Amino acid sequence: MGSATNVAIPSIQTDFHLDAIVLAWIPTSYLLSCAVFLVPFGKLADIHGRRRIFTYGIWVFTISSIMSAASVTQSMLIASRIIQGLGSAMIFVTGLAIVTSVFPPNERGRAIGMTVASVYIGLSVGPALGGLLTHHFTWRSVFIATVPLGFATIYLAMWKLKGEWAEAKGERLDITGSILYGAAIVLIMYGLSALGENLGLATLALGLPLLGAFVWWESRINYPVFNLNLFASNRTFAFSSLAALINYSATFAVTFMLSLYLQFIRGMTPHAAGLILIAQPVMMAFFSPVAGRLSDSIEPRIIASTGMAMTAAGLLVMSLITAETDLWLITCDLLLLGLGFALFSSPNMNAIMGSVEKRYYGTASGTVASMRLLGNMLSMGIATLTISIFIGPVQIKPQHFDSLLRSIKTAFIVFSLLCMAGIMASLARGRLRPESD
Repeated sequence: MGSATNVAIPSIQTDFHLDAIVLAWIPTSYLLSCAVFLVPFGKLADIHGRRRIFTYGIWVFTISSIMSAASVTQSMLIASRIIQGLGSAMIFVTGLAIVTSVFPPNERGRAIGMTVASVYIGLSVGPALGGLLTHHFTWRSVFIATVPLGFATIYLAMWKLKGEWAEAKGERLDITGSILYGAAIVLIMYGLSALGENLGLATLALGLPLLGAFVWWESRINYPVFNLNLFASNRTFAFSSLAALINYSATFAVTFMLSLYLQFIRGMTPHAAGLILIAQPVMMAFFSPVAGRLSDSIEPRIIASTGMAMTAAGLLVMSLITAETDLWLITCDLLLLGLGFALFSSPNMNAIMGSVEKRYYGTASGTVASMRLLGNMLSMGIATLTISIFIGPVQIKPQHFDSLLRSIKTAFIVFSLLCMAGIMASLARGRLRPESD
């Protein structure tokens, strides 16, 4: 859904006559909703059962896909994407915790690598299938195609997924902390997207203190919605989480920006653009299990830091693209980015999950999902900001192509600098295993 929707973005603009900034909110509203609901649903899963929340999430996601396909206005589409993000949050926060719970430590990296690979297989299919569907059956078919898959997954979750995990049964949900977190994230995200306006600066200035209030509140109550003590007392957990946040912040918007580049500046069809964009997730899907398996025997920080360095190099090369850059060079660079991200992601997740006790698996899984979604959201915020600075609230036309290219190149420079900082965070996590291992 994520990668297929990015390919369909230009067609959605044509259908609803959206300006460039509103257009960016089609993927951003989904990510923002995921980020807002991820934390409270992570706690609810620990209280009421991860399998239950996982199944409910698939129901919500499937129904909201139908709503998205049936949207007749931009407001209805964005509202449907928000509901879809809510359902995704319920899925994201429970999946990794369930997988980690049923595999022993010496097989955890392999299991996580296979889980990550399955996600990337979906990302691989997304651009090509999304482009094909958009080209022949309009963008609405992208959402419709997920409905039968959703019902098939509901069947598997309800009748084939055995067992339940609710280690925090009997605890209460921290409603105050959930509200503070959600409000802070919404204000900060809107502020980033409208940073060039007074309202954007005002909402950002309000959101940052609210985030501070959330941290203060969570540190003083008995049953926080988000356990912040792990960051203070566990170096491996803290720096692995920071590295994940930086990596996702630097990589998620790559597909979105290149989709605009290929379809607007290079004049490619959605299907043709999707075939090029598929290069990155294919590499992720192929090498993630390998990287995960290696992290069971080699220090995760070594593999993950190498992957972060490769990603930084690939993003820096991407910042040099022009309107005439050979497509095979772009494809090769996407392959490099995919390899770098595969080497980073699975070992980094293994480090996070392996650094905590079993009773904290839910919290750790929620942290992984939070870092991913917050990073994705920040990545789209950077992309939206560069588009806002160079283009503004207008529909993208040929006269804006030079400005669009400048915004894309600027975004890639920012992303590469982020990854360079991420290398330091990845190396700073320390060893996961004793020296004798």
